[in-house]
Amino acid sequence: MNRFDYVRPSTLAEAVVAGAEPGSAYLAGGTNLLDLMKVGVARPERLIDISRLPGLDRTEWLADGGVRIGSLVRNADLAYAPRFARTFPSVAEALLSGASAQLRNAATVGGNLLQQTRCAYFHDRASACNRRAAGSGCDAREGENRLHAVLGWSEACIATHPSDFCVPLVALDAVIEVEGPRGAREIAVESLHRLPGATPQRGTALEPGELIVALRLPAQAGVFARHARYLKLRERTSYAFAVVSAAVALDMKDGVIREARLALGGVAPKPWRAREAETLLEGTRPSAAAFAGVAELALAEARPSGDNAFKIELARRICARALALASEGTPDVMPALPASPFSTSPGAIHAA
Repeated sequence: MNRFDYVRPSTLAEAVVAGAEPGSAYLAGGTNLLDLMKVGVARPERLIDISRLPGLDRTEWLADGGVRIGSLVRNADLAYAPRFARTFPSVAEALLSGASAQLRNAATVGGNLLQQTRCAYFHDRASACNRRAAGSGCDAREGENRLHAVLGWSEACIATHPSDFCVPLVALDAVIEVEGPRGAREIAVESLHRLPGATPQRGTALEPGELIVALRLPAQAGVFARHARYLKLRERTSYAFAVVSAAVALDMKDGVIREARLALGGVAPKPWRAREAETLLEGTRPSAAAFAGVAELALAEARPSGDNAFKIELARRICARALALASEGTPDVMPALPASPFSTSPGAIHAA
């Protein structure tokens, strides 16, 4: 780990000024950043500790029924908040599907949004990685790549985005509030993460020094509460990142789907919204054939980036499974660790 300066600002304005200095990085829970610093992938010259900034650890319900979540709210606190879990069950399910209980107690909303890829070549400084060192190459292209992207990848980078949390947020049109040297602005979570193209070193739409201060879920997202699920397939039962995942939200009346939302995780360098596929379900009744058609369209542009063609079929299956389970209704008790022996709902089906 390199030597660095440590700064603890007392106000948001002070934090933004300090964060605008070249070589600075914001520190909150530190569950991702500190790991990257230990292996030398992240080498900030200055850490700006925002963990004690006032007002960023609050959840505020808005007059229209939406919710504003401060960037320092802990993942566990959000997932177990009764009103939040009832209103946005797929988001709570995604939070409980990620990491371990200990990490969820430390990790923050803002930090989860900005997780770095878990590609082994990104974490290995001896490997070529365009995301870590622009222009150095991508060893993953000819390396161990069975878990890499099948959508949205480029020759410069085939890494996947790791967050569970972001997948339902993209499906539900969540928005982040940002403060930076040029003032405040808002960014849709769907637009926060960039596809790699020729510049994979720019992973997000944030400008230097910008700080996420809050996340907002619109009131409209609450209409899906009765038919919403997040499913995740992983190589080992607990504490693993998704091989593929799917977030589904349906608005149903009298057995007919009025509106559908669908996003996929583990398949692309960003959470992948399947907007075209969503429209196939509008005005239809749930059926295995309809869900298979939606899954097929959602993965229509998928192509292997290496030894990972199997992920395309897995993604289709988990997409269809998530649609089917969402149509059956949101469980009264959400499984804490999907498909694991520690689940609070024994027998719950999460297999693709």
